Amino acid sequence: MESLSISTHRGFVHWQGLLLVVSLLNFWGQPTTAQVTVLSADCLEGHDVTLRIRHHTPNAELFLWYRGGIIDNDQHIAYLSVHEGNYVRGPPGGQAIVIGDGSLVLTNVSMEDAGIYTVVVQIQGCQQMIACGRLDVYPYVRGPILTASNTTVNEYDGVIFTCNTNADIIEWFFNHSSLKYTERMILSIDRKNLTIDPVLRWDAGYYQCKGSNPRISGKTAPLKLRVKWK
Repeated sequence: MESLSISTHRGFVHWQGLLLVVSLLNFWGQPTTAQVTVLSADCLEGHDVTLRIRHHTPNAELFLWYRGGIIDNDQHIAYLSVHEGNYVRGPPGGQAIVIGDGSLVLTNVSMEDAGIYTVVVQIQGCQQMIACGRLDVYPYVRGPILTASNTTVNEYDGVIFTCNTNADIIEWFFNHSSLKYTERMILSIDRKNLTIDPVLRWDAGYYQCKGSNPRISGKTAPLKLRVKWK
């Protein structure tokens, strides 16, 4: 990653003054037909992530990033000014950093950082390109824990399995294969509770649940259900 210095060969540039110039450019600049694209991204909370942009504008002078789908100075989070090979970044000390190609780096992201981000690329001659992309942030999946109302039941009794996890996606397994659901099985709306009622002798075996999101997953150890019959 490039240096985060905000100095140039011409001396120190105050970032608030640059933001004033940015506001004026936003007012006067007109969008151009040239193309810029923001590649949407996802990551786990607590990690760093880069929202990369693609463009073919070697004469880009300024990259402005905003949180949200509109250009709102109250939602301005980072900028990069390029002049004769010198870089001015800001605001200093923020969570967001614009690197040399105009992409946005967010550090130590939280769930609240998820959403739409907009970039304005200022080109020589007061022309602009505007694009937006989405950041999805997923929580860590705590190792799921499987419990049962009873691990030894009589045939024709009922049993309830509970998958304790913070995951959004839950899958169930029987004897190490995906569970084949029958009319005797009921899943709760959040899929965390599996009820079998009545239990039949061939329901005896090993049960597991798996919690996951698009970035991470975890599976429980097998829990054995014993079924007694006469």
